[in-house]
Amino acid sequence: MFDNLTDKLDKAFHILKGHGKITDVNVADTLKEVRRALLDADVNFKIAKDFTTRVKEKAIGENVLTTLQPGQLMVKIVKDELTELMGGEVSGVNLSGNPSIILMSGLQGSGKTTFSGKLANFLKTKKSKKPLLVACDIYRPAAINQLHVVGEQIGVEVYSEPENKNAVEIAQNAIKHAKANGFNVVIVDTAGRLAVDEEMMNEIANVHAAIQPQETLFVVDSMTGQDAVNTAKAFNDRLNFDGVVLTKLDGDTRGGAAISIKSVVNKPIKFIGTGEKMDAIDVFYPDRMADRILGMGDVVSLVERAQAQYDEEEARKLQKKIAKNEFGFDDFLNQIQQIKKMGSMKDLVGMIPGAGKALKDVEINDDAFKHVEAIIQSMTPKERSKPSIIDVKRKQRIAKGSGRKIEEVNQLMKQFDQMSKMMKMMQGGAGKNLMKMMGGMKGMN
Repeated sequence: MFDNLTDKLDKAFHILKGHGKITDVNVADTLKEVRRALLDADVNFKIAKDFTTRVKEKAIGENVLTTLQPGQLMVKIVKDELTELMGGEVSGVNLSGNPSIILMSGLQGSGKTTFSGKLANFLKTKKSKKPLLVACDIYRPAAINQLHVVGEQIGVEVYSEPENKNAVEIAQNAIKHAKANGFNVVIVDTAGRLAVDEEMMNEIANVHAAIQPQETLFVVDSMTGQDAVNTAKAFNDRLNFDGVVLTKLDGDTRGGAAISIKSVVNKPIKFIGTGEKMDAIDVFYPDRMADRILGMGDVVSLVERAQAQYDEEEARKLQKKIAKNEFGFDDFLNQIQQIKKMGSMKDLVGMIPGAGKALKDVEINDDAFKHVEAIIQSMTPKERSKPSIIDVKRKQRIAKGSGRKIEEVNQLMKQFDQMSKMMKMMQGGAGKNLMKMMGGMKGMN
């Protein structure tokens, strides 16, 4: 996420780090590189120029030239300004109606239909809501089918009228259906086009006027950069939407849309899409995103994801197994599954401060655990529960069954043994305190 921008900003700040005396010239050179980095990320020229001007004014006011650590202070000022540029505060979704109506808008291909499903899943699992998805794309039968597939995947009902070619009627009928059947959130997926045109804008404006949604969200593909910002302005002029959704942030995005869209339309970014899975959705926190752009990681989001998978009862059972020296490969496999549920490996690594930079040239993909899982699944139930019985002959069979080399089986056994010893050591006071802390932190954020 924003790897190129992060690298260029890091090089810009390097000018101020350990290069003798800090001068007005050094600060000017740093900000020149910062502006260049923003322009390369497809940020509008005026926004980039105004941004560096504000940073320079604050830097002078904070006496950057006379401080002992000018580089760090400059990074802090840039971080604060980036946070402000992207909205400053986190902005939640309005769920005040009964039912709450959320209208999705955006161009074709922006990920609108997929995100409608992600949002429904988010509200169902995180907010305990009963959502109804509504298929109002009357031009693409594939869009209706896609929404039904998504709905089935997440266990959410989809309302559609394939023969009806009036989007306003479909939306109104869906709301009646929701009221009659106890749905408390209605998410209306509308038609998009490859470009902004009058027919599409008239149709979505009519739907908007007819159903009076509590929340209108504009979904935009973050990989389209400055074009995304221009499209957002065209939609906002017509719909006056409430917030922006940035999709495909897990792709090779330059970051221009995330950084500049708020200042152009003066509407907050509310959600981001970070992958293809239905749970790959995050609330947008400007300060956390600024940290990630500057290569500082995002520990708070990482902890939140870990807590979402943390089960106190399972943790207690695991503690007992470790105490009795009964921790086996089934338990190890279960821990791997918990990590995988937290999101893509690349995204998780990016949340660890410094890890993204340290592993910049290392290919990290979601198949990282595949060979480990294959080896464990080639073991018998007895071998998984009692790893100590795995001798050379068994290792050879496991290697053959998993399609891996015997050296890889040996390496996994060694790592498992080391981890078991470490977990056994953690059973002391430090380990118990850690478990208590994890339990206490749950839900505190």
